[in-house]
Amino acid sequence: MGGFDAYKPAMGMVGLQFIYAGVALFTRAALVRGLSPKVFVVYRQGIATLIMAPLAYVSRRRSSSGFSLGLRSFAWIFAASLLGVTANQNAYFEGLYLSSSTAASALTNLMPAITFVMAAISGLEKVNIRSLRTISKILGTVICVSGAIAMALLKGPRLLNTELLPSESFFSPGSDNWLLGCLFLFGSSCFWSLWMVLQVPISASCPDHLYSSAWMCFLASLQSSLIALFAEKDLTSWKLITHLEIASCLYAGIGLAVSFFVQAWVISQRGPLFSAMFNPLCTVIVGIFSAVVLHEETYAGSLIGALAVIIGLYAVLWGKAKDLDEIKNEMRPQLQNDQSPVQFLIDESPEKKNSKADLEAPLLSSQIKGC
Repeated sequence: MGGFDAYKPAMGMVGLQFIYAGVALFTRAALVRGLSPKVFVVYRQGIATLIMAPLAYVSRRRSSSGFSLGLRSFAWIFAASLLGVTANQNAYFEGLYLSSSTAASALTNLMPAITFVMAAISGLEKVNIRSLRTISKILGTVICVSGAIAMALLKGPRLLNTELLPSESFFSPGSDNWLLGCLFLFGSSCFWSLWMVLQVPISASCPDHLYSSAWMCFLASLQSSLIALFAEKDLTSWKLITHLEIASCLYAGIGLAVSFFVQAWVISQRGPLFSAMFNPLCTVIVGIFSAVVLHEETYAGSLIGALAVIIGLYAVLWGKAKDLDEIKNEMRPQLQNDQSPVQFLIDESPEKKNSKADLEAPLLSSQIKGC
């Protein structure tokens, strides 16, 4: 079980990438049919809160620890929900609506580089240019991000779905709002990277990940509702008319609840960079399903970019694995010192040979005499 437990964080992050890919493809279809991005964020956060709150309550009732949320922990959670959830989600789905699902998944892969910079500045990641593992993480991040962007922007020879899509297709980068959508997606990546870094102090002050995730969902629901009420003046935009809109909100809300808990747990186990480096896999998944299901064109540049994403991913994971090996090697001598045998010294002096008298004397009186 020890070997299997070591792979659980990686398995959890791979599963999350499939959820994220489904959100990008499924939600994009609902947004282009009239669903407001801001209203969608409110419904998504509300559904996630309804799922997380009962689970957190039951978990707290069964838990024997008397942990309570202090002011410092609440401040960290409030900041994470405002920047890493509310601002991130609104910027991401605005960018998804203005650009495309492929561009959204590709530009999201800027998070590893942004997270690496933030983690290095805050001291959560050790940066030693002379170290081979640090060079591997830096080069892997550059290769991974470059490959992910190339999947969406580079074309080359057309390989699959050779029939051109209509020029007015929502999945083609011909819209005037394309640049604005990319800027929204870049801002979303910055906010999401900040959320990952904030999980480290949140995990230290509030070790119950389910409890902190429920609070973040609840606070983000209130914050997103205020933004939507000020931005959406038309009350009809709050109505979910089609089955696609209802299903997309339910799927995104459930996926958000799952991702909050898994993401926070993985970050507490392996750190923010380890979690961020799995996001390029979402671009590969979206690229495959968009070609098969949505019949988007597939180019040679996309396949080359996907290969670069995988190479960069494993380069960074190799560097992280070397970091874990170094930590284990540093802790091993300390454990050996803690397990050193305890030696007992027996005083054979004439004053201590009369053990019978010492045993017969009351303990309290002996201590008083010794004082």
